[in-house]
Amino acid sequence: MFVYIVLIMIVSIIGLVLTLLLAGKSDEGYNDNPKKNIKNLTWIYIVAILGSVIALAVFIILFT
Repeated sequence: MFVYIVLIMIVSIIGLVLTLLLAGKSDEGYNDNPKKNIKNLTWIYIVAILGSVIALAVFIILFT
């Protein structure tokens, strides 16, 4: 089980790094308010990570 948790963490970190690397390549008007865009992206990651942790906890409680 520990291996799966580590794999999930690695994939999440790789996704975060790649997303931040691609943040510099944007559409017209995207850079008009970069603080807002980074803030929104940060909230998306926070919600996704918390949702993943909750789903993992529910899975562990129900199936172990």
